[in-house]
Amino acid sequence: MRFLRYLVLFSAFVAAVLGWYWWSARPPVVEFIRPKNGRAAEVVYATAVVEPVRWAKVTSIVRKRIVTLCGCEGMKVKKGDELAELDSGDARATLAELEARQALAQSDRKRAQQLLERRVVSQQVYDKAQSELIRVNAMIAAQKERLLDYRIVSPMDGVVLRQDGSVGEVAEPGDILFWIGQPQPLQLVAEVNEEDIPKVTKGHLALIRSDAFPDQELKAEVSSITPKGDPVLKNYRVYLDLPENTPLLIGMTPEINIVTREENDATLLPLASFDGSVVQMVDAKNRVSRVEIKTGIWGTRAVEVVEGVGADARIVFPYRPDLTDGQKVKPEARGAQ
Repeated sequence: MRFLRYLVLFSAFVAAVLGWYWWSARPPVVEFIRPKNGRAAEVVYATAVVEPVRWAKVTSIVRKRIVTLCGCEGMKVKKGDELAELDSGDARATLAELEARQALAQSDRKRAQQLLERRVVSQQVYDKAQSELIRVNAMIAAQKERLLDYRIVSPMDGVVLRQDGSVGEVAEPGDILFWIGQPQPLQLVAEVNEEDIPKVTKGHLALIRSDAFPDQELKAEVSSITPKGDPVLKNYRVYLDLPENTPLLIGMTPEINIVTREENDATLLPLASFDGSVVQMVDAKNRVSRVEIKTGIWGTRAVEVVEGVGADARIVFPYRPDLTDGQKVKPEARGAQ
């Protein structure tokens, strides 16, 4: 009885070992795909801002309190129209003081001229009075020019795109009070990384993605590239023309993909089937081999295959790092039931 019991236990153990060996030795199931033909496009990604082609930022150059504002946001203005006025009380008081000195200097010069004609004073006294009058006149002219800084005017014909600030606030030098521009035409101003800028040239088409218009196909065209990049941010400014009927509004920040190269009939494999430039191919004997292929355009989802695999090749998808060269597998077409 004891022997029979040991024999049963031993048989069960052997069966378990054989079962485990069979399970571990069986070929793993892998899914495969075949290359497909389609359109491949090489793109350069960037974020952009919608701006008018012609516009200007209007700032104050003195630190003074705002006395009046035009309240003309969205309205048309002409070059030279007053937009705001700053408190010029101190500056006008200085001008009044200079004008009083001017009157005194004119009187002194007139008296010196009369005395010179009567030969009571020398030419030097008259010249000194004349010089003082000239100096005061120059100071008055300079002060009148300074007073112009207290009057904020439009630098161009256009529309007041935006107005900031309120009456009573202090305008700091450099603070933008108004944006003046032409509503049409509009352009995109994009910042492109320096490693991508050699691929971008004038005339390239850009595809636009805007959260405000998710279902619309929007396009723009590269019109110019700034010759000098930003050495700190390491990017270049690219300008793109928008069509007249664009729904985009000034100040929007869409994302763009500039199409730098495209192939209409390219051989494509999904990006997930690659490990660098290597894919895993299943041969006729169902064995896996790593194959390095020559690639072309790398997209966000697919890669153009130039050389290395045929149209009927079975490519492991997604790439399986656990598989080794020569390993036998059980291939199944992806999506097959």
